[in-house]
Amino acid sequence: MQILKTAWLFFQDQILGMKWLNALIGNTLSAIGLDITGRVGGSIQFFIYDVLKITVLLCFLIFLISYIQSYFPPERSKRILGKFHGVWANIVSALLGTVTPFCSCSSIPLFIGFTSAGLPLGVTFSFLISSPMVDLGSLVLLMSIFGAKVAVVYVVVGLIIAVVGGTLIEKLHMEKYVEDFISSASGVDIESPDLTKSERVQYAKDQVVSTFKKVLPYILVGVGIGALIHNWIPGSWIEAVLGSNNPFGVVLATLIGIPMYADIFGTIPVAEALLFKGAQLGTILSFMMAVTTLSLPSMIMLRKAVKPKLLALFITICTVGIIIVGYLFNVFQYLLV
Repeated sequence: MQILKTAWLFFQDQILGMKWLNALIGNTLSAIGLDITGRVGGSIQFFIYDVLKITVLLCFLIFLISYIQSYFPPERSKRILGKFHGVWANIVSALLGTVTPFCSCSSIPLFIGFTSAGLPLGVTFSFLISSPMVDLGSLVLLMSIFGAKVAVVYVVVGLIIAVVGGTLIEKLHMEKYVEDFISSASGVDIESPDLTKSERVQYAKDQVVSTFKKVLPYILVGVGIGALIHNWIPGSWIEAVLGSNNPFGVVLATLIGIPMYADIFGTIPVAEALLFKGAQLGTILSFMMAVTTLSLPSMIMLRKAVKPKLLALFITICTVGIIIVGYLFNVFQYLLV
């Protein structure tokens, strides 16, 4: 058992967390005369390390997820979802969201396609919630920073929010609040051609390049903000606003996150720095969920497909769910960190 524990810690710290890379960067910066214990040197080390670590993990994950995704084009996904009914359809839809695009804006076109194809509205909303909030990338990156327990629980509660949210929308019969051009569209069932293994590999490579180009600005901004928080903002400030002494920290973090736009890869460096400075775990995760699920640009895109009442219900369900999850994580933080 001790051997397994040691092996797991090595995998988490040195493979996923790449602490060897952080040490290497620190030694290199020190060798050229930079004081990595100071604000400037520490910020540079944090920035270089996190950018390189996230880039390596991101490219590997995009390739892996895209290769898997090549087996699930929209037509096949629609047929899979069509075989399930009730809450099971919501569960399968939420799980399907874990192997689809990395941000909410890229998930909305698939949501529109599924809705136009006649899938139940609650099922498509379960997909829309889980796709940006929970994916294989978030699981691995969260594991590299917060550990396996936090990562797994984050994914589980994200899926629960997606299933509950979609089920509630289904029970309220909100179909009339879908825009007419969506509800009246006729689905076209087109068989996707079978791809060879080399074609799937090429598809995955293309996805790595295109997705990385899209998310790189958010990674740089996110890591930059993380470096600023990590080395320049006093921990007492963070604790006062997002620590245990502020009972409204979760609500505040959620409301701050909603108008922002980033993906999971841009928010994790910020979360890492906030946790280091004393912010509560649930408060940090609420911020991450709000940014990835309820970003302003994605809500503008979604408004083109649904009417204001349905959009308001979607935002309310996600916001309340995120806030509840944040407080639960804060209560049980001692068990997870």
